[in-house]
Amino acid sequence: MQVVKSISELRNLIQDAKKGDHSVGFVPTMGALHEGHLSLVKESKKNCDLTVVSIFVNPTQFAPTEDLDKYPRNIELDTEMLTSVGVDILFFPSKEEIYPPGASTFVNVEKITEAFEGAIRPTHFRGVATVVSALFNIVQPDRAFFGQKDLQQVAVIKQMVRDLHFPIEIEVVETTRESDGLAMSSRNRYLSHEERAESLILSKTLFQVRDHLLAGLPLAEAKLRGIKFFGSLKKKAVLEYLDIVDPETFQFAESFKPSEELGVVIAARIGATRLIDNILVKAK
Repeated sequence: MQVVKSISELRNLIQDAKKGDHSVGFVPTMGALHEGHLSLVKESKKNCDLTVVSIFVNPTQFAPTEDLDKYPRNIELDTEMLTSVGVDILFFPSKEEIYPPGASTFVNVEKITEAFEGAIRPTHFRGVATVVSALFNIVQPDRAFFGQKDLQQVAVIKQMVRDLHFPIEIEVVETTRESDGLAMSSRNRYLSHEERAESLILSKTLFQVRDHLLAGLPLAEAKLRGIKFFGSLKKKAVLEYLDIVDPETFQFAESFKPSEELGVVIAARIGATRLIDNILVKAK
């Protein structure tokens, strides 16, 4: 695996690959890697000739009150993990490489970003869209791989790619879960033993709502029962939202028609740690 820190060196490597008619897959990350990230890499390896992974803790998607400085970083372990699954190139740029001195351009995707994570973290998706568009321009991949775990982020990136005409296929990989159902996340390491046990409340609530939807309950009733179920289990957990949405637009869903797919999304705080999760449910 080649570790590259400069845009110019990465571009030279990508150009050489494309001269050989090699397809390029790209997995953007912020490091603190886990099996969920590796599942994205494995999909890229299956579908592309060359796989590039970036590790960049993006400052513009963190608000001043959020955990930028505390965000877990372990480049040595991350490098070992990426080497073990056969990544071809690791792009590990500095802040100055991505955001040159005086940088003042942002990418803002509207509507999709107005609710849920966008409402709670108002500048978050502006930072995500800006850094991803910059990385797309740098790497110029044929395919980019994202996890379903961040479903609203996926919707934002898809909209940005459509609107700005990026010639890139966005591939969404199913959420990787622990054996007990907890969605893998870099923030899980913040949980105490007791909080880790309670964190299962998120996935259990999602599965409850899914079962209610598949049983034919109206959306409002399925959501209400999910909220009551969460309340019956919680100790420290504080529910921020639980809702049923169109996974492409992130607008509130009003009905559940045959062959239609809906997203059930949840966010909660357990102690000092904020977790999100979702599932997709398809009508029979």
